[in-house]
Amino acid sequence: MKPFFLIKYTAFFLGFIAVGVNVIESIYVYIFNKPIFVHFYLVKKKLPKKKKEFLVENIAFYQRLNEKQKVYFEHRLTKFIRTYDFIERDDFELTPEAKVLIATSYVKLTFGMRRYLTATFDKIIVYPTSFYSTITKQYHKGEFNPRLKSIVFSWEDFLLGDIVLNDNINLGIHEFSHALTFHGRKSKDVSSRIYYRLFGEITSFMNDKANIERIKTSSYFRAYALTNKLEFVAVIMEHFFETPEDLQQQFPQLYNKIQLMLNYSIE
Repeated sequence: MKPFFLIKYTAFFLGFIAVGVNVIESIYVYIFNKPIFVHFYLVKKKLPKKKKEFLVENIAFYQRLNEKQKVYFEHRLTKFIRTYDFIERDDFELTPEAKVLIATSYVKLTFGMRRYLTATFDKIIVYPTSFYSTITKQYHKGEFNPRLKSIVFSWEDFLLGDIVLNDNINLGIHEFSHALTFHGRKSKDVSSRIYYRLFGEITSFMNDKANIERIKTSSYFRAYALTNKLEFVAVIMEHFFETPEDLQQQFPQLYNKIQLMLNYSIE
């Protein structure tokens, strides 16, 4: 009997602690708009040598991190590459370096979030160039399909977004932003709740006709941003990572909301 009661009361005690931690964190999130902690890993995973060398030599986001953050980034990058299926189409050869570039787009978007992996997609499909969508009957450069749990990229356009760093067009950031918005709507973890709440605040910004007029007259965002609320937020994300100073100067309210949304500050 004693072991049974020991297990029962231990479980009760641990459950009580969990509830208390959740309450404390909810208060903390309400005040500071961020989780109590983000990075905690019992075992930190590392990239194979070739991928690590490419990361160190070519990824500017990684290069700006401090040494502790670099370890966290490499761990998340490794987990991402191991978690999702990378599928090649039309004879495209997906190199280890290409996988690092794709994973980097996602990991830097979620670097301020505690729960960074999502079940909204399980595969990443890569075509060499734009591909024909049987759904829209049009050629696309990229898409997020929640029904098929897939992210699809034209490698030509993905790579162009990574090479040209000041045109505010980044296919990886754009499509992964759509996936995160879908994840935020479905998930209950603390980072998702913050993300989706700020998503609501940003889309409310669009409901003001004066704000829409300012966006149009500024010519800062491309016209595609006003297609709908999902595209508006995805386009802002591109600006946040490519020209953060310009975004902060022209639309400081949106810049601040994206910072809170991602729990990350670009300096």
